[in-house]
Amino acid sequence: MNTSEILSKGDLADGLPNLCGAERELENAARRRPPPAPTSLDGVRAACAIALHMHQPLIPAGGGDLASADIISNLQYMMWNIGVGDNHNAPVFHQCYRRMGEFIPQLLAEGHRPRVMLDYSGTLLYGLRKMGLHDVFDALRPLATDPRYIPAVEWLGTAWGHAVAPSTPPADFALHVRAWRHHFAALFGLEALSRVRGFSPPEMALPNQPDVAYAFVRTLLENGFDWVLVQEHTIELPEGRGVERKHLPHRLVCRNSDGESVEILALIKTQGSDTKLVGQMQPWYEARSLSRWPLAGRDVPPLVTQIADGENGGVMMNEFPPKYFEVVRAASGSDVPLLNGSEYLDALFAAGVRREDLPAIQPIHQSRVWKHLGDRRGAAALEEAIQAARREDHRFHMEGGSWTNNLSWVRGYENVLQPLQKVSALFQERVIAKKVKTTEPRYRRALFLLLTAQTSCFRYWGQGLWTDYARELCRRAEETLLREFA
Repeated sequence: MNTSEILSKGDLADGLPNLCGAERELENAARRRPPPAPTSLDGVRAACAIALHMHQPLIPAGGGDLASADIISNLQYMMWNIGVGDNHNAPVFHQCYRRMGEFIPQLLAEGHRPRVMLDYSGTLLYGLRKMGLHDVFDALRPLATDPRYIPAVEWLGTAWGHAVAPSTPPADFALHVRAWRHHFAALFGLEALSRVRGFSPPEMALPNQPDVAYAFVRTLLENGFDWVLVQEHTIELPEGRGVERKHLPHRLVCRNSDGESVEILALIKTQGSDTKLVGQMQPWYEARSLSRWPLAGRDVPPLVTQIADGENGGVMMNEFPPKYFEVVRAASGSDVPLLNGSEYLDALFAAGVRREDLPAIQPIHQSRVWKHLGDRRGAAALEEAIQAARREDHRFHMEGGSWTNNLSWVRGYENVLQPLQKVSALFQERVIAKKVKTTEPRYRRALFLLLTAQTSCFRYWGQGLWTDYARELCRRAEETLLREFA
């Protein structure tokens, strides 16, 4: 089967998500990206960008026996157990996943100028399809493919299984990124994929261990991304201070232990109660309080950027729709419009701002590492510098940063991380090292289990049933790898 046939099968392949097999076509899609049609910033005082993050994990809960239960969406489990806890929200979640496909056409038909960025995890997309919720895809497809709606909606790439980058092996994180792009192309086409330029890290998690951060940015660049969304408190200026002009784009520069550097454009999401802020469209009201800022000899409009879960919480479920309509109607044609991330960057560059004019940032705590590393090179020297920085300040860490600074994605989860590391090593040894073709069904089966097991939810929800889910998925992945790749 050639790669075109693989994508033409749609988003399902042998009952699993279409995650792999057409990698060459994906590479070509990034090269065929259409040239931007920059929005003019004339008369724009400030702007606002919002993104909605949508995610549900896949769990082995489709049956009473954990060891044999079908892998289903957590949304499916909620609907089967609607009277338990907050599971009554499941039908509303379903509505939230499709509603932007209703809001955007309505606002455009009224003559307004809506904007929104959308981030859907691969596990959510597969789970919705497996549930037969085809209405969601019917609503979303025009947002990715219809020329009338494309300017209003920017799709953001992410990691397929919602894996946190700082504690996921870099080689596996690259698999997540490629799998998400493959799945998206199978759903909406290569042309739609060619327009995906921004990356939304799951949990807003940015690695700060230098070699991992370098690999993270390199993965994004190799997969055609132009910019990444970062959290304000996960980054620093090269001298170690916090970022001051957070509403301007920056260059995220990451250096590894060999002294090699890569960089990618970054838009900064500010701190705050994300869901309530976006649910009440507070970023736009903040933007209204701002005026143009100086940048490279020009005055440019700042961009207030926020992302939030698109379905969680009463504010997002109930207050967001009327507030979004109200703000779009007020912002359209005003000097404080809504803009999407790539649209804003293209407009800045069209106005004469150059990439090198943007200030550099780096992941948090790296300035302390560089102080101890000096001119030394190599992984061993880097580890010595990290340990020296740790002895100097007990608060120093290399766990990365995320949207929450009071939750570790590593400490206390050895019973999950060890099986994950074992499966990851086994996948590299038996699949990657032996150059198993990505078109083989057994490759897809193993990849699906590996990526599904690495979702952040298995750590976010604490010890108990959720870590049991993770260990069971790891058991199945290991069993598959030993059996099918002997």
